[in-house]
Amino acid sequence: MLRASYGRELLSWWFLPLMLGAIEAGAMGNIVRKAYDGVPGVSITELNFAVAAVVAAPSLANIISFAWASLAWGKDKIRFIVGLQIATAICVSLVGMASESRIGLYWIVAWVILSRACWTGVITLRTTVWANNYPRADRTKIAGRLATVQSLMFAVVGVGIGQAMDWNENSFHWLFPLSALGGLVGVAIYRRVRLRGQRRLARSEKSGTGEHGLSMNPLSIFRVLATDPRYARFQVCMFIFGLGNLMLTAPLAIVLHEKFHVGYSLGILITTTIPAVLVPTLIPMWGRLLARTHVIQFRSIHAWSYVAASLFFLLAAAIGWLPLMFIASALTGLGNAGGVLAWNLGHQDFAPPGRDSQYMGVHVTLTGIRGLMAPFFAVGIYEVLDSGSPGAGVWVFIVCLVLNVVGAMGFWRMARDLRREKIVDFDSAKFVAPSSADSQTLSASK
Repeated sequence: MLRASYGRELLSWWFLPLMLGAIEAGAMGNIVRKAYDGVPGVSITELNFAVAAVVAAPSLANIISFAWASLAWGKDKIRFIVGLQIATAICVSLVGMASESRIGLYWIVAWVILSRACWTGVITLRTTVWANNYPRADRTKIAGRLATVQSLMFAVVGVGIGQAMDWNENSFHWLFPLSALGGLVGVAIYRRVRLRGQRRLARSEKSGTGEHGLSMNPLSIFRVLATDPRYARFQVCMFIFGLGNLMLTAPLAIVLHEKFHVGYSLGILITTTIPAVLVPTLIPMWGRLLARTHVIQFRSIHAWSYVAASLFFLLAAAIGWLPLMFIASALTGLGNAGGVLAWNLGHQDFAPPGRDSQYMGVHVTLTGIRGLMAPFFAVGIYEVLDSGSPGAGVWVFIVCLVLNVVGAMGFWRMARDLRREKIVDFDSAKFVAPSSADSQTLSASK
């Protein structure tokens, strides 16, 4: 049953990214910034913040992940996921109905956000499927293969959309419905996936009470963090580090258009296609590391790839040399290859049995909060700097770099402290019970 389910899940991911790639943050940022430039009634500042909104959409939608986990609590997970996939396809197709006007701009922003909101439920709930269907030793490999397929399809979709938009800017009217139709093929395949122990899991969830139950209250995430201080500290580092990463894309789309004057194809190539193409080749390297280490140690190493990427984006924007953008894009692909594994599986190194969706919900929700802040924060800084001195907006990348460095140092300190206290056996990537002396040391360090 597991082999058949895995085969269907893998096959479905050759089609599902067709609709996801169309609304990918980097691609949408370039499309919105260029297609609506000069549209009557749309100011440059308003347009830049619209770019921030579509770039923020994936993370912004994550804020409601706790709600999806709550609504699916005690229900058939596969059926629920399929419903969310269909809703995503409908929202993506509606993006193509946008007119070339101010109303059309807001139409695109609204449906992109709604489509990502639906897909957030899929991301949150599929970790439960993985946790119940596949042994821990195999999850990294499986997640890596699914991410590889997704990245390849993202690259194909990105190239196709870029070429079509350079050929005819009105082509998005049929591109988005077509991509949604391709995604529905994946939905039809995924609905045949089976979840091992679905009835037992549903009974367990329905009988769960107290702190192990899920709540529609977003403040319930603090209950998890309060009872797991180590996970809370990890999420603090993730928040700082992720804020720096999520701030990069929106000003990047603006700089590529305003300073380098690139077309759709080249802009999407830098923001989307190059990172997506490199992810499959680099996932095996990161996968081997994650499989034999705890996610804390993994992040303490992996984080520096994003530090390097933000540094090269800063240098490219500051000196105005486009080839450096390609280097920065490649380094982003290096970071994304490890990030897609750690983001989907890292919480499982903290979550007690049966609480994967709850811990993933906390992780995804906090990602949404920083995703709400980051692009608007970045564009706000860009606008302030650029209004004071035209061209100075590129220095927003310094803020991104500093946040990335601070977050990376936080992961490094966590890994160092856990090794010193001997609380984590990194060879098996599992927490071990600390001795009384270790407990006293940990309490003192807090």
